[in-house]
Amino acid sequence: QVQLVESGGGLVQSGGSLRLSCAASGRIFSLSGMGWYRQAPGKARELVAAMTFDGRPVYADSVKGRFTITGIGAKKEVYLEMNSLKPEDTAAYYCHYSAGTDYWGQGTQVTVSS
Repeated sequence: QVQLVESGGGLVQSGGSLRLSCAASGRIFSLSGMGWYRQAPGKARELVAAMTFDGRPVYADSVKGRFTITGIGAKKEVYLEMNSLKPEDTAAYYCHYSAGTDYWGQGTQVTVSS
């Protein structure tokens, strides 16, 4: 089993920054396959950023140049550094891990005011 716990969400003004953290426990042997998704009210859940199996991170076009995904494998932690936040970034952000089975955290709310 895998457990994912997010933290770091909150309310921030447009142009501000936030750092999300995801602490994983259980059968995770590398950060590959870990990432962040978000879901705004009335919209589908979408990929924000992920650590791929070839070691290169991938980002949604809407966050490229503003968000950065990093991690510390020994601690089983993944982070999402979010800069130049916009009101359209407002959503619940979910940590995700995929290894044949999809695992999700409980989500953390990010609200960006204009």
